[in-house]
Amino acid sequence: MKQMSLATSGFELAPKRTRKRAFLDEMDAVIPWPDLLALIAPHAPAGKTGRPPFALETMLRIHLLQQFFGHCDPAMEEALHDVPLYREFAHLDAGITRLPDESTILRFRHLLERNELAAQILATVNAQLAARGLLLKSGTVVDATLIAAPSSTKNKDGQRDPEMHQTKKGNQWHFGMKAHIGVDADSGLVHTVTTTAANAHDITQAAALLHGEETQVFADSGYRGVDKRGEVQEQHPDTHWHIAMMPGKRKKLDKNRPLDVLLDQMETVKARIRAKVEHQFRVLKCQFGHRKVRYKGLAKNTSQLLVLFALSNLWMVRKRILQGARA
Repeated sequence: MKQMSLATSGFELAPKRTRKRAFLDEMDAVIPWPDLLALIAPHAPAGKTGRPPFALETMLRIHLLQQFFGHCDPAMEEALHDVPLYREFAHLDAGITRLPDESTILRFRHLLERNELAAQILATVNAQLAARGLLLKSGTVVDATLIAAPSSTKNKDGQRDPEMHQTKKGNQWHFGMKAHIGVDADSGLVHTVTTTAANAHDITQAAALLHGEETQVFADSGYRGVDKRGEVQEQHPDTHWHIAMMPGKRKKLDKNRPLDVLLDQMETVKARIRAKVEHQFRVLKCQFGHRKVRYKGLAKNTSQLLVLFALSNLWMVRKRILQGARA
């Protein structure tokens, strides 16, 4: 006689509120679902023939689960079968007869890429945050980070991704791409994202990272001379740039001279403001685990980064949004 397991009898212990559940509950509460669904709905297929399609909200929730936990399409399909919490977040009822497979998940991602909806998702999220007074536009911090790509040539083409490139940082070589972001100097929220191959200089994207309403821009020493570039002078003539002093030059400051002491204090203030851009890179790489590109080519990876930074903005201000809702 087979022994019955309490795990399937309905008398299992009350589930613990894990950190993953708390994280998903918070994100579920702050993501503007109606606005995002209204954005995607006009581009969704009608599904008049064949199997009935899954709900649009379900597919969007699955797509965001991929970004939260770094799952590829096949891994996401298996996770939906293995993890009840994921099915609960995706609104997949316990009595459902089938779950989205990797092809269905892939087609939804292609839908976002084909219609360039990722940029609109970031804009929609930022519009919601600006309406709450969480996103100001008086100052911007610009910076870039390297994201690695597979350097192996053991594939059917026998070559590395042609849109990626290698660059040297310090004494170490990196192969991949760069994510360039413009961040609100007050709140630290991302308002603009561009991408390039890893060997592109940070300064080449400076003008594209400004939204045009800021009067002050902060950047590290890698952006020296940015205010003399033609596109910056043409597109943002009234913007004042605060560029960090070269580390070697700062070390030579004489702490016994009042002017040098003042210059050093100014560099400290600028560094505190610039530090806000690093918080976004920490969320991207540590919270969401996005340390290596998932797809081939810049277009697909840019689409993913736009969604990731939209979620990063929501994650950074989730406590303030929830506290305001309770108040």
